[in-house]
Amino acid sequence: MADRPRADIDGLTFRLAIGALAAAALVLLVAPTLIVLMTSLTASASLKFPPEGLSLRWYAALADADQMRRAAGNSLEVALLATSGSVVLGTLGALGLARSRTRWARVLDALFMSPLLLPALAFGFAALMAFSLAGVRLSLATLALGHVVVCVPFVLRTTSAALAQLDPALLESSASLGADGLYTFRRVTLPLIGRGIGAGAFLAFMASFDNVPVSLFLSDARTEVLPIHLWQIIETSLDVRAAAASGALIVFTLALMLVAERLAGLSRQVR
Repeated sequence: MADRPRADIDGLTFRLAIGALAAAALVLLVAPTLIVLMTSLTASASLKFPPEGLSLRWYAALADADQMRRAAGNSLEVALLATSGSVVLGTLGALGLARSRTRWARVLDALFMSPLLLPALAFGFAALMAFSLAGVRLSLATLALGHVVVCVPFVLRTTSAALAQLDPALLESSASLGADGLYTFRRVTLPLIGRGIGAGAFLAFMASFDNVPVSLFLSDARTEVLPIHLWQIIETSLDVRAAAASGALIVFTLALMLVAERLAGLSRQVR
């Protein structure tokens, strides 16, 4: 009986420690976002926290920021191209690797996932050297191709997880009823793994849209993307419009997350 109070105290101490760590992690994750949002609402002409007054003037000023809008348009175009390519390659790769237990399948899976492990700066520099040696001029297409490499793992992983939950009996039943492989994929497999593909597409889009390391090497003055443009603003002029653009991106990301959760069950697919 004497051990029971001690066990209760140990359990309470453990829960308090875990709660404190969770609270600290929450503060570290949420505090920077709240600071950026509050700074973007400042009424002053410089970046200050806490803001001296609240105003939407810097959000209105984004309408006149032509270079920033061009950079945002480039980011959106590259992200859409990279997401499309990643969905096609990631889905095909998952279909080919999900149920294979051969050594080559494991090697290819590790190869596809390697962009998540390798330093992104090293890959960006290597891609720049490869394009230079091949005589390929930098453009939005080459930038999107570089983003595809780092975005494919997201689609591959979520699609593979969806395929792992797919009952093989459904595919066998479709084949036994005379359906060919393409028809089975279109009417059985694709609808069942669609949420996994959608979750991977969302992650790939966001990974491309705010990518800095690869964009740093593969973009130039004609193909400047929004993260690089914002970085240059903060480095040179501390323009408050950078905070306003960041605030708009936060709201845009939250809206996309809600849509992805509603349509694809994002939180369930990435567990």
